[in-house]
Amino acid sequence: MAIPFKGTKEQEEQLKAVIESHKGEKGATIPVLHEAQEIYGYLPIEVQEMISEGLDVPLAEIYGIVTFYTQFSLNPKGVYPIGVCLGTACYVKGSGEILDKMKEILGIDVGECTADGKFSLDATRCIGACGLAPVITIGDDVHGRLTADQVEDILKQYQ
Repeated sequence: MAIPFKGTKEQEEQLKAVIESHKGEKGATIPVLHEAQEIYGYLPIEVQEMISEGLDVPLAEIYGIVTFYTQFSLNPKGVYPIGVCLGTACYVKGSGEILDKMKEILGIDVGECTADGKFSLDATRCIGACGLAPVITIGDDVHGRLTADQVEDILKQYQ
């Protein structure tokens, strides 16, 4: 489910300034992408196109970088970003079912954001709370020792 791009004129001006400050630099693409993601929160195709044109780098190369490195995101993050740990301890104790329940209730897949921008969903690796397995994070909150049956009630806390 694609969320329409809602970049502002101010963000565009910021991005143009960033591009201008790196123009002609060898290896400028990744630093510009990082700064662009700071400005917009993610790197939609519209932003990638501006960077491609501004740095005179093929769009395919920009897209390749964005999809290769995990620190870049093609989708916006929700007000409440959800991370479902799929590390070994969590997975063995049922985090796969929790992830499936999240996808069902929210109507989105991993890497997506709800249409209202409230929730985004990611599968994560070990977050270091194995003693609380299975674990999810919602923003800075950690919820542990969960079952799929608890997912709906947890999400209601953030409505």
